[in-house]
Amino acid sequence: MIAYFLRRVLHMIPVFLGVTCVTFVLMNLTPGDPAEIMLRGTSGVQPSPEAIDAAREAMGLNDPVYKQYAAWLWRVVHLDLGRSYSSNLPVWQELTDRLPATLLLGMWALAAMLAISLPLGIGSALYPHSWVDRLARIVAMLSISMPGYWLGLLLVYYGSVKLKLFPVMGMDGFRSVVLPALTLGIGMAGNYIRVIRSGLLDVLGTSYIKAARAKGLQESLVIGRHAAVNALLPVMTMLGINIGGLLGGSVIVETIFSWPGIGKFAVDAIFKKDFIVIQGYVLLMAVFVVSVNLAVDLCYRMIDPRIRLR
Repeated sequence: MIAYFLRRVLHMIPVFLGVTCVTFVLMNLTPGDPAEIMLRGTSGVQPSPEAIDAAREAMGLNDPVYKQYAAWLWRVVHLDLGRSYSSNLPVWQELTDRLPATLLLGMWALAAMLAISLPLGIGSALYPHSWVDRLARIVAMLSISMPGYWLGLLLVYYGSVKLKLFPVMGMDGFRSVVLPALTLGIGMAGNYIRVIRSGLLDVLGTSYIKAARAKGLQESLVIGRHAAVNALLPVMTMLGINIGGLLGGSVIVETIFSWPGIGKFAVDAIFKKDFIVIQGYVLLMAVFVVSVNLAVDLCYRMIDPRIRLR
């Protein structure tokens, strides 16, 4: 397992290089001048061409794109993500200050998703063609069909405007996390309901489950220790994808609810053409996604010893 882990770590290097290189080139192809946007700031006063040229020279924007990328990569090797063009603060500090808010939102979103999908998925598999099964299918269909931004606005309208139970935006106590976490959790629950149901139905039809029941084992023991564990692998795969995607995929939800996480911070940086912030954000997302997927692969071996890591 150690050799497999080291090989996977080495494979991360070209992934990081490819992701950051493509992002750097695309950002340089988009219209707009970061120096002009930085000098204009919030005042809206158009800076002079001389001031723009001086700022571009100081920021290194007059160099060819490959030189800019090489200079940024050299700083990253020395654990320096640079300074934000708009705030002049270290990018690492800006990201780490906002990362806990995004992690908090992702944790509660996963909790909401599991609270919805586990009982409905297991109940649908144990009682097919019952009212539980029909309810699970309806919830799964609605979850998959509803766009995240529409669901978020719907929850804001009913939960905040009509019922006045939750704050509309911002991060202030537990009530403020309920609506954004539900938006993300409900959006993910549909796929999990379907995967849990189909996986559990397949396992319940196997011979060793029939043998366990024939031995007189309690149904709760058959389902919990034998069936559920063996139906867990596809759910683990989806969890790895979703946990990695929660940081980047919560951008829309964080924008709707003005949640002070790194997703909203990245959206603001895109409008400001803050290349350094965007590059740091992309690198952090790449590290997180690849690391989570590696952890999921290693967990496969722990769940099912028959799996060999190659």
